[in-house]
Formats: sequence, structure tokens, C-alpha cells
Amino acid sequence: MKKKRTKKRTQHYKKHTGQIPGTLVYTGEKSHKNVKIESFDYTKDSISETILTNIEDAKSFKETDSVTWINIDGLSSIGEIENIGLQYDLHPLVLEDIVNTTQRPKIDEYDDYLFVVLKMLYYDKDENIVIEQVSLVLGKNYVLSFQESEGDVFDTIRERIRIGNGRIRGLKSDYLLYALIDAVVDNYFSIIETLGNKIEDLETDLFEGHSRDNINIEVQQLKREILKVRRAIFPLREIINRIEKGEHPLIYKRTITYYRDIYDHLIQVSENIDIYREMIWSLMDMYMTTISNKMNEVMKVLTIMSTIFIPLTFLAGIYGMNFEYIPELKYRYGYFVLLGVMFLMFLGLLYYFKRRKWL
Repeated sequence: MKKKRTKKRTQHYKKHTGQIPGTLVYTGEKSHKNVKIESFDYTKDSISETILTNIEDAKSFKETDSVTWINIDGLSSIGEIENIGLQYDLHPLVLEDIVNTTQRPKIDEYDDYLFVVLKMLYYDKDENIVIEQVSLVLGKNYVLSFQESEGDVFDTIRERIRIGNGRIRGLKSDYLLYALIDAVVDNYFSIIETLGNKIEDLETDLFEGHSRDNINIEVQQLKREILKVRRAIFPLREIINRIEKGEHPLIYKRTITYYRDIYDHLIQVSENIDIYREMIWSLMDMYMTTISNKMNEVMKVLTIMSTIFIPLTFLAGIYGMNFEYIPELKYRYGYFVLLGVMFLMFLGLLYYFKRRKWL
């Protein structure tokens, strides 16, 4: 088992070993025959929503005066990702990071665009946490988003664009980038809430003594989930901080305030993660204390039983010796007297332990 786990951890890195920088190697596990490309091209007064059948059709949105959001689902088709990169003049290292799904959240600044990598988190039907990489490219009048597969947290953004709700249709592409990042960050709160509920349920079970045989495994799984969430969220603070304090021409001053709001949300999420991390360690300590208390209860019962039977065994041992001259051996009722004394000693010790509240 240990060798298999080691192989699983290192297989993604082996794919890049010895490769020329800029070589596209998909490291994810979700394969798709075709890439799905959807586009939202809009102004304040109009909108065009289409599903692009050809990669070449995406190039027509690059030089328009409207704002365009192009969402690409599926990263396993390396050729099509390269084609999109050629149409939008993306650096080969950017394309390499897009298909490398183990990339750490980061931001890279180029002359004509910004490249942002972040992690989208959600729970599957079995309540296992899933981490999916989302890559965003901000241009002068467009935003490209790359995802591993269909299904995301951007449905509210799509609906706002369709109905023209809020400021999204009236502002530039930098506000669209903010809206996409904000949707990912808002979903972090539901992840944190679910983690908090799991921790509180385990804490209640441990406190009330309803511990299960596999509760230590549940605590370890929760600890791993916390670490995964922490690794996915904490670097995003640096990204937003750089956008907020930077002077890139694609980020207008009027949208800086919105990015500050994201930063405040990330601080709140990070604080909750740190709190839950401490609670997880406390749960482990509580579990070990519960196990120790149970062992102490068992030892207490065994000690009391031994204390009760030691004097009885002592009396039985004395009269079990094979000496010829023991005064009580010739007594007619000696056997019954000895049993009575032993029984009275038994009751007396029980009464003593009961008064001391050891029973």
C-alpha cells in the first residue's frame, strides 16, 4: 500500500521531468474528447451568448469593443488549448500552467494580459471534497477561463450577464474578472460551513460519549480536508493583494474597491480555517482522552474486584494449608463461619467503595 501511495503522489511530477519549458502536458484525471467553448459577448445594451463549435471562432472576439467572456471546459485536448493560445498570443509557459492542474494559485503579469490560477472547491455526492483548477486570462476587453470539466460556480455570473443585473454589463473586463473570482471565493464559505458542521458533529459525539470505532479515521479525514482547503485558499490572498496594490493598466481604479472586498472575505475564510484546524487537533486530543478514560474505567473495575477478592483469597489460602493442627479445623461449624466472615467482608468492601463513590 505504501508504494502505491508514493507512486500516486509522484506521477504528476514525473510527467514534467526532463520536458522543455513550455511543453504542454495535461496532469489531470478528467479526459474529454472535445472541448466545450461558450462565449458571452456583451455591452450595456446588448448580449450575444453562443456555443462555439470551432476554436478559430474565438479569435473574432479579441478586437471587439464589447466585453467577451470565453469559457473553455476540458483541458485534455492539448492541440485545441495550443490553438487558443496562438489566437490570443498567450505565452507557452501560461499554456503549460493551464494544463498543469497541480499548479499552485498564482498571478503572472504580462504586457497585454494578466494570468491568474486559483482553485475551485466543492463537495461531491459522497461529501468528499473536490479541488478543480481554474485558470483566468484577463485581456483588454476579454476574459478567458479554463476548467477541467463542465460544472462550476459561475451560473450566477451567467445569469447576471443575461439579464443585465448589477454593474457587470456596464463595466470593463476587469470587473468581469472580479465577478468570477468573487463567485469562487463565495463558494468557499459553503465549504467552510460544511467543514464546521462536520467538526461540530464529531465534537458532540465525543463529548456525549457516542464515539464510534472509526471516529479516529473520521478525524484524520477531516484534518486532511482542512489541509487541502488551506493549501487551495491561502495563496489566493497574495493574488488579490497584488491586484489591489498593483498598477497594471488592465485593472482600473474604480474596481480596486471590489477586489478589496474579496480580500476581506479571504481573511474571514482564512481565520475560520485556522480555527477549525485548532478544533481538529482538539478533537484528536479529546478522542485520546476518551480512550484513556474508558481504559481507566476498566482498570478501576478490575482493581476493585481484585481488592475485594484479595482478603477472601488470603483466608481461603490459610485454611487450605495442610497443617495438622489448625484449631478451627475441628470446629463443627467452622466451614460455615468462615463463609460468613468472607461474605461479610465482601459486603463491607462493597459498602466502603460505594461510600467513596468508586462504584
